[in-house]
This record gives sequence, C-alpha cells and structure tokens, in this order.
Amino acid sequence: MFGSKKAGTSTIDCLIGAGTSIDGDIRFSGGLRIDGSVNGRIHAEEGAPSTLVVSDNARIRGEIRAAHIVVNGLVEGPIQADELLELQPSARVVGDVRYAAMEIQNGATVDGAMTHLDTVSSGAGDRSALKLASTQE
Repeated sequence: MFGSKKAGTSTIDCLIGAGTSIDGDIRFSGGLRIDGSVNGRIHAEEGAPSTLVVSDNARIRGEIRAAHIVVNGLVEGPIQADELLELQPSARVVGDVRYAAMEIQNGATVDGAMTHLDTVSSGAGDRSALKLASTQE
C-alpha cells in the first residue's frame, strides 16, 4: 500500500496520522497517506504524478481527485481517479466514482454511480471496464 508502483508516484511524501482531524481543503503533489479524518476536498496537483492512500481507519468527507487512489477506509463524497482507483476490502465509498482503471477487492462497497472517464469525456455508452482483483495473492 505504501509503495505501489501501478500508477502515479511510488513514495509517500506526507502522512496525516491517526487521531489527526483536518477541516479544510488539501492540495498535494507526490504521495499522501491519510490515517486520520479530513472534512474537505483533497486534490492532487493536475498533471503531476500523485498517489493518495486512504487507510482502513481514515474517514474522508469531501471530494477526492488524484491520479492513483487507494481506498481502504470511509469516503463520503465523489472520487475521481485519473489513472487507477483501488478499492481494498474495507473500502466504503458513499458518492459517485469516476475512474480510468479500477480494481475492486471482495468486501469493498460503493453507494453511488461508477463511470469510466472515457465514457464521461466522449459521451459514449456503457464501455466501462472493471478489473476484478483476485481473492488470492
């Protein structure tokens, strides 16, 4: 989870620790891991490699946008992953999801619409391609 090389950056540059609560928007570049709670938008700098990791103890209330997003906690708000969205077993998403590529592991839940970014930009029909994560590693 810390050093995924699937998309974006491979390092975590900043950590919002467990027990930390932030009320307000966050803009970041590189890698950001959240173990605490954030009430506000979390956006990566456009065009730069970025990875956001939402740990199993994290709670996010607000919009999220980054190149590579890994969710294993609670997100209440829309998500846009410009490259890859990984929903791990404890992920709980309440909000619409837009993605270029997605992996969903058994146990993750999404309460909202899921839309492939190519479909959004082209206005095409349902061409969404989901990659199901293997239950065995």
